[in-house]
Amino acid sequence: MKHLLSLLLALASAPALAQRAPLVTPAEKTAAGTIDPDVLRAHIRFLAHDLLEGRGPGTRGDALGQAYIASQFEALGLKPAGTDGTFFQPFDLVGVTGHPQTISVRAPLGNAELKFHEDFIAVSGVQSPEARLDASELVFVGYGIQAPEYDWDDFKGMDVRGKTLLILNSDPEDDPRIFGGRTRLWYGRWDYKYEQAAKVGAAGAIILHTTPSAGYPWQVVQSSWTGEQFELPATTGPRLQVKAWTTEDATRRVLQLAGRDLETLRAAAQSRDFQPVPLGVTVSTRFANEVRRRPTANVLALLPGSDAKLSNEVVLYSAHHDHLGKKEGGKPGEDTIYNGALDNAAGVSAMLSVARAYRSLPKAPRRSILFAAVAAEEQGLLGSQYLAEHPPVPAGRIAANVNIDGANIHGRTRDITVIGLGKSNLDAVITALAKTQSRVVKADQLSDRGFFYRSDQFNFARQGIPAAYFGSGMDFIGKPEGWGRQQREAWEAKHYHQPSDELRADWDMTGAVEDARLFFLLGAHVARVPELPRWNKGDEFEAARLAALKALEAPRTPPSEGASK
Repeated sequence: MKHLLSLLLALASAPALAQRAPLVTPAEKTAAGTIDPDVLRAHIRFLAHDLLEGRGPGTRGDALGQAYIASQFEALGLKPAGTDGTFFQPFDLVGVTGHPQTISVRAPLGNAELKFHEDFIAVSGVQSPEARLDASELVFVGYGIQAPEYDWDDFKGMDVRGKTLLILNSDPEDDPRIFGGRTRLWYGRWDYKYEQAAKVGAAGAIILHTTPSAGYPWQVVQSSWTGEQFELPATTGPRLQVKAWTTEDATRRVLQLAGRDLETLRAAAQSRDFQPVPLGVTVSTRFANEVRRRPTANVLALLPGSDAKLSNEVVLYSAHHDHLGKKEGGKPGEDTIYNGALDNAAGVSAMLSVARAYRSLPKAPRRSILFAAVAAEEQGLLGSQYLAEHPPVPAGRIAANVNIDGANIHGRTRDITVIGLGKSNLDAVITALAKTQSRVVKADQLSDRGFFYRSDQFNFARQGIPAAYFGSGMDFIGKPEGWGRQQREAWEAKHYHQPSDELRADWDMTGAVEDARLFFLLGAHVARVPELPRWNKGDEFEAARLAALKALEAPRTPPSEGASK
């Protein structure tokens, strides 16, 4: 109901983007027709090939993927938008490979040793040769959330400096008036929880994994959080020593040694009145880290706009080009390459196809179009973070972001999912465009997964840029009710972040084509109309947008005498 009300308000608001200009021009309709399933498949085939070894950040395969994308941009006649007249925006990653073995637990009712990989996964929170917890007191802090707008504080002023926090995944969902009910917000994401734990001075943070709360099984934590982990180079500010996940069974054993019941603690955490619970338990671990810098790059290309004034503004398309690289410790004959065909060679392929459609227009759009194949998304949205913090144009001049992560590989649908429906007035345009395809727009059909905060559009939204992010529809033409959800859940259980994410002969790309055409038409419309998109009133990103626009009005301060040029 909340999403429906927001959508109706967006459709009724004036001036609505879709009401001030033709929705689609004849030239745009023709250009959309150039998006072809064979071309989509061909790009995926190369980017997900074994020769690229999973496109792990800073690897030869990563560089090959970047070179391929840049060559495609060049072949389309797009302008380099990277550093020093190139297509590349290079930056360094710090790779940290930790070697944890156990977490030692000392509790009133006994001691325990948690085993790495089986009971817990841990990574270093510091970019130094060692990470350690020395008899750090374990404190249960519920969901670990401080949200003044919801009058919610799980810490209640407790001093947790030097302690290790045990944190529930997700966010409270019993009350639809708080944290969006079952809709996962930023507060429910693991990166928020680790960031918040560091802010309050904790030494470590352990997130309790369950498949429902994470949206994926333990095997995804094992594959995504082992091996070399990447960050942008550290700046000043608080950091955790150790960031960890534990299984529900392991957590339950630890709590039993403390004389505590997990279900009782979990129930208490649902209330605003929750008080953090010192468990009388200490945890210790120490492991060596291999730390090195590795280069990677975003790949940026520009189609200059045709309007003398509006060409200073851009519509930004993004898709991450990286994946997880190679699996460590594989057995003889085992497939150890995380090819990342669907995630996200398919998204890059769609973006390249959209770029091709723009180049087929007889005249460039009024606004410029910026294409960004960003790096290190799988490591915490790092490439888009770097781009958002170092954009080629100010954030206030980026009209909108269309982010592409994944593709529909099962055929045409009667619907399309808009993740973040109700957040901006882009909804009206998307709804109208979907109607031209005889499709309906639906809100995130897996809203408890927090997908809006899990891909690159989040970093652009944090800078105030209105963002559109899509999921595949689930109402497949010619298939029984529920078939789409079954396919999605089966893929997540078997192939998500696994070596089996490979291009397959049975992929039906007709739905991917239809989605990519919508992505093109959406950006083309935004690039043509005078009004800038906006976040809906009261949205969490509205203030950042207003600040970005205001910054454009501020007079430039001339450089002081003697400043470096």
